Amino acid sequence: MTVTLADVADACNLSASTVSRALSDPGKVNAATRSRIERVAREMGYVPNRVARSLVSGRTDTIGLIVPDIANPFFPPVIKAVQARARDKGYTVLLADTDEHAADELDRARSLGKQADGLILASPRTSIETLRRLGGNGTVVFANRDVEGAPSVVIDEAEGMSQAVEHLVRLGHRRICYLSGPKRSWSNKQRHEAVVAASAAFGAELLELGPFEPQIQAGMRAADVLQSAGATAAIAYDDLIALGVMARLTEQGMQIGREVSVIGIDDSPMSQAAYPMLTSIHVPGVELGTTAVDLLLARIQDDADAPETDGGAIRLETRLVIRGSTGLPVT
Repeated sequence: MTVTLADVADACNLSASTVSRALSDPGKVNAATRSRIERVAREMGYVPNRVARSLVSGRTDTIGLIVPDIANPFFPPVIKAVQARARDKGYTVLLADTDEHAADELDRARSLGKQADGLILASPRTSIETLRRLGGNGTVVFANRDVEGAPSVVIDEAEGMSQAVEHLVRLGHRRICYLSGPKRSWSNKQRHEAVVAASAAFGAELLELGPFEPQIQAGMRAADVLQSAGATAAIAYDDLIALGVMARLTEQGMQIGREVSVIGIDDSPMSQAAYPMLTSIHVPGVELGTTAVDLLLARIQDDADAPETDGGAIRLETRLVIRGSTGLPVT
């Protein structure tokens, strides 16, 4: 026999409305009462009827997450963090992958927007004008894209890139190549600006090659061009391109970390599976996903304790993780 909310209320000797608030909006019920209700509900095997609750509240207790490419190592930690945080808050996540087709993002947003209480768009490729229109809805949050006037959480590339260039210059590298990512990528623009500024600050000559797609195969093609550029070190747009570079150069008999130094960006799990292990700029994907959920739910629930944005985007720091793919240049 199905256990109902009224059954739990009778067992707790409380009103059904109090039990409902404790299970659906815990902050409105004192901790001791909430704990007792949760324990009784668990022991009785009570399962909330989300459909019925949504009819009453107008909410689905669901949020949508749209990513450009679920296969890109940058996104799985973000996705898992969004799912974990949402689950802790009593929400389910609907996931959509646009497969790097920027034109599909708006359609995905419209579709998920009909099913979810709010949306998170991670690293969207859509034009800023389109994103501003979407951002006019208070229940849309942008992750890893700064959209003026809309709630956003972004990665601050400057510190990590500065550490990367300083690390290479201290090793003795003077001619550094940046292997750029897709032209449509907002992150690529931020990373390019950061590496230009850092190279000027530390007196390094900077070359730029690309654009390249965030794929290992693209990195292998980049390696062929890199060899003729005369650079002793390369910073790639992401770990996938960097790993492709390492694979091709190793295949051609070059020693990574000696004859050429390579740095990636993302610090993905794959960076430690390579040989030598890849030096990479750590990007806080887990914090990005968690903060985006907090920001979105605060708006869905009209929470006065929403994360503070100071009128702009919440910015998360990056840092360099040094491993074996960087070393002294051969003289």
